[in-house]
Amino acid sequence: MGIFDKFKSVFIKEQKEEKETYEKGLEKTRKEFTSKLNLLTLKYNKINDEYFDELEEILITADIGVNTVINFIDKLKNRVKKENIFNSNELKELIVDEMFITYVQNEIIVNKINFSLDDPTVILVVGVNGVGKTTTIGKIAYKLKKQGKKVLLVAGDTFRAGAVEQLVEWGKKIETDVVYNVGKDPASVIYDGIKKAKDENYDVVLVDTAGRLQNKVNLMNELEKINKVIANLIPSAPHETLLVIDATTGQNGISQAESFKNITNVTGIVLTKLDGTAKGGIVLAIKDSIGIPVKYIGLGESKDDLQVFDIEKYIYGLFKELGE
Repeated sequence: MGIFDKFKSVFIKEQKEEKETYEKGLEKTRKEFTSKLNLLTLKYNKINDEYFDELEEILITADIGVNTVINFIDKLKNRVKKENIFNSNELKELIVDEMFITYVQNEIIVNKINFSLDDPTVILVVGVNGVGKTTTIGKIAYKLKKQGKKVLLVAGDTFRAGAVEQLVEWGKKIETDVVYNVGKDPASVIYDGIKKAKDENYDVVLVDTAGRLQNKVNLMNELEKINKVIANLIPSAPHETLLVIDATTGQNGISQAESFKNITNVTGIVLTKLDGTAKGGIVLAIKDSIGIPVKYIGLGESKDDLQVFDIEKYIYGLFKELGE
């Protein structure tokens, strides 16, 4: 059984709703990517340099990133030579295989949240304005509530007009408490939130933050202050710092990831609006370029469409037509 067939067997066992969300959410990328790959296979029956040149262009167009693609193509060429593969149709399985290897890179990939065993789990959520940060917080809170967690939301973005109101609306929608204080220093609001979580035995605290990347020094100082306030109340916290990136921004999302990685300890990526782009290869680009795992992906508008990221389901979602 090849690696693609293994992914297929894993995918088939999943609940119907989850399968449909992955299939539908990756539809734009799948149609664009697999159609071009099939045309390339028809065009070149035998593998040659022109085939690899066009494959490289297809991968770059899918937003996998130039450096990642160059390394990917080099590895494919080596495997083709080593395994004596001449037919382009046979190469499809290798492409799937190498995509998986590119993401995993011989590491143990942890896509789950690092929950605290003793104190409330604190999840700090960062990202530039407009990426869907506040909505993501609401959706994560909804998922955690469905798992039986007692969740508290903290409106730490006290600068952006409407940010607090938006989080309060999410609190009402999913029946979750929200700590906020318009105009107050973000660190003070977060202090109040963490204290409430400890005093009232919450399981998880989700903290919204300001998304101003234009002045990195101010943002770095603010996040440093927030981290200190949190650590003073819960020394092991924050247990996760999730960076929210809009998948439709393409390579600009990579730049954002690099900037935030330099500013604070990002532990995971949330890719929103992946259903709205035909360039879903950004998942591979982020992991390969930044070395931070994707923990959640947004595959639709509803509160149920935020999914825990699974590399096997992602790759099968991209290539499912190949196995039909």
